[in-house]
Amino acid sequence: MSFVININGEIFPAEEARLSVLDRGFLYGDSVYEVIRTYKGRPFALERHLERLTQSAERLAFILPPMEQLRNELQRTIERGSNEESYCRLVVTRGCGPIDLDPATAAAPNLIIYVKALELPGESLYEKGVTVIIPGVRRMAPRAAHPAIKSGNYLNSVLAVGAARRQGAFDALMIDSSGNVTEGTASNLFIYSGGTLKTPPLEAGLLAGVTRRLILELAHQNGLDTVEVVISAEDVYGAQEVMLSSTLREVLPVISVDGRTIGSGLCGPVAKKLRRIVRDYALSTLPD
Repeated sequence: MSFVININGEIFPAEEARLSVLDRGFLYGDSVYEVIRTYKGRPFALERHLERLTQSAERLAFILPPMEQLRNELQRTIERGSNEESYCRLVVTRGCGPIDLDPATAAAPNLIIYVKALELPGESLYEKGVTVIIPGVRRMAPRAAHPAIKSGNYLNSVLAVGAARRQGAFDALMIDSSGNVTEGTASNLFIYSGGTLKTPPLEAGLLAGVTRRLILELAHQNGLDTVEVVISAEDVYGAQEVMLSSTLREVLPVISVDGRTIGSGLCGPVAKKLRRIVRDYALSTLPD
C-alpha cells in the first residue's frame, strides 16, 4: 500500500510532494476539489464527481484542465498507488501568484491528485450508530460563499467538528441562518419519519452530494417515498431514523443528536437498506 500525490502530471511519494506556498489554494482556500473512492479498484461515479467539480469551478470563475486530462491523471495515479481500494482527492487550485486577492493575478491552475489506501469507518459504527451535535456554528449563507461550491475553504466545518469532538460526539450537523438543519460537516443529512425519507432541498444552502443524489434515485426505485423539505432541529430529534451520507461513509446511522436518543437508539432498517442498495449499485455498475 502506498500514498502518492500527482502534481501537474508528475507523481511523487507523499512525503516528497511539494507545491509553492504562493499557491492560492494554500493562501486563500481558492480551490475546488472532489473526493472519489474506488470499488474493485475502479473510481466510482467519476462522471458525477467531475460534473460537480466543473460546477464548483464555474462558481469560482476559473477554468479547469481538460476533463480527459483529469480522467487520465487520476487513473495513472491510482495505478501508481497500487492499493487494493483507494481514497482519491482531486484538487484544482486557481494557481500561484503574488500575495494579492485579485484572482486575475494567478497563473495557470494547479492540479493535485492524492491517492492513498482507502480507510473506511469501522463496521461497528454501522452496527451501533454514531452520535452528533448541533453546534452554534452556522453554514455559510448562499449569498456569501455558496455551500454548493466544494472548495478548499472548510473553516465552518473545522469549527463544527472541533465542537463535536470536545463534547465526545462523532460529528456535527450544520444549521442555516434560520436555524434549520442543512447537512453534516462533510456529509448530507437524511431523516426517516412518517413513512418518508426526507432530506433538505439544495435551495436551503448545502452541497449537492453525489451519494445524496444517488440515494434519492435508488430509494425511489426501491419503493421508498422521498421528499426534499426544510428540516428543523425538532424534526431531527423526533425522527425514527437519522443518517449521514457521503462518498466514504455511504450511509451511516445516527443514534443520538444533542444527547437525545433517535428512535430506538439502534441502527434502523431504513439506514441498513439504503447502505445495501448503494453498495449493490456501486458494485453492479463497474465493468468486469
